[in-house]
Amino acid sequence: MSSWRDRLNKLSGKTRLVVCRLFVHLTGKEVAPLLGVLNQAARDAVESDGDLGVLGESLVDICQNLLQYNTYWQSAANEGNVFWNEGEAGDYVSELFTDSAQRYLSEPDFNGYSSEDEPLSLPVTRNLIVMITMAFEGEVPELETNLADIEALEEGLKALINLHYQERLRAIQVHFSPAQFGDQLTDEQLLVNFPELIPL
Repeated sequence: MSSWRDRLNKLSGKTRLVVCRLFVHLTGKEVAPLLGVLNQAARDAVESDGDLGVLGESLVDICQNLLQYNTYWQSAANEGNVFWNEGEAGDYVSELFTDSAQRYLSEPDFNGYSSEDEPLSLPVTRNLIVMITMAFEGEVPELETNLADIEALEEGLKALINLHYQERLRAIQVHFSPAQFGDQLTDEQLLVNFPELIPL
């Protein structure tokens, strides 16, 4: 993503900001525990009122779990852009956030998932999509490349963990579909609602 404009802005002392979104599609009934990790991260984010430190710790937890579940990865996609203006970067973060939030079944359940009226066993979805939107300072080649490749995706998730510990993350948002236990994301719904996914 480096260009003459990047070099010019670097000379003028401007901060390089990258905003990107990563999609990871996992398949198999065994991925259900990951839904618990994601919902806990969503609750922590709300309770901390969006504190970047808390969000970063949750992101590390999510990335580590995704890496552990790599045998269930089915497809992936990523997109992003480089900005030298904080306002423009913020607008793009908001745009990606809105899009992710409007994706099929991506509304978390903050009330927990235990209810007296619910059946003891809920149907388990075979498909799970995790959408991570982030903004960070500087250059990270591992995230600024096509991540629809198993090795590249592994390196990208590890780079994301490092960004938290390097305190270079400026924004973190995680969405997932389905967001609630018992909701189903069928193969057909997957194709319609997540057309950008590329098989791994």
